[in-house]
Amino acid sequence: MREKNITVIKAMEILTFFKEHQSLSLKELTRLTRTPKTTVYRMILSLEDAGFLRKNQDGEYELGFSFLEYGQLVKSRLDIRRMALPIMKRLKDELGEAVNLIVREGEEAIYVEKIDTDKPVRVYTGIGRTAPLYAGACPRILLAYMSPEEQESYLENVFLKPFARGTITDKNRLITRLEECKESGYTISHSELHDDSSAIAAPIFDHENEVYAAISIVGPETRFRDMEALPYLIEKVKQAAEEISKALGWNRNTIFEVIS
Repeated sequence: MREKNITVIKAMEILTFFKEHQSLSLKELTRLTRTPKTTVYRMILSLEDAGFLRKNQDGEYELGFSFLEYGQLVKSRLDIRRMALPIMKRLKDELGEAVNLIVREGEEAIYVEKIDTDKPVRVYTGIGRTAPLYAGACPRILLAYMSPEEQESYLENVFLKPFARGTITDKNRLITRLEECKESGYTISHSELHDDSSAIAAPIFDHENEVYAAISIVGPETRFRDMEALPYLIEKVKQAAEEISKALGWNRNTIFEVIS
């Protein structure tokens, strides 16, 4: 049985009471939790510092704005998964390769949806898995479309750790690749996160014409070295990215000519 952190459990218990109460005083929370006042007060201060609680004009506590922020993140990610899933399934059926959907999480990419291939030789990627923004086709698209200032700051501070034999560990080479994939609207990786695996990725834009996510097909490197088939694969991935972008309210006329 896993050990549980009592402090975390008590803090969550405090937050649970706000489902039924718009605001509560320290005295009321002490009574409801049946916990010493000093203990409740310390937890409230921590929750307040984190933005999960805030004190109103009457001196009582209510839910803070962090819940609004996290709620929006959850909502948007659920929305994009719902919108992307049928398009991802169709892309997998057309190309026969696994399809991944990722979003940015701080300085990493997180895989939020996937469709596995039916082929016996495949590359495994789990939902919830993270990857650095510099490695692999799908994460690199997100890095390529960062604002110049944010991208520069990231590149100045990141250590380019090798994950596989093809991981780009030279910053000048990485910068060149970022410029290329932003100009072309897609990127390809070979053995960057796992040896003998390849991916093709394209950016997904939201209603504010900002890159919000990325979609990729992934499989064994041998299936992505066919130079005759490659243009078709690239075009299909870009089309899928564009279709999801439109579902998110993206305006093709203001952005697509830049990435085509």
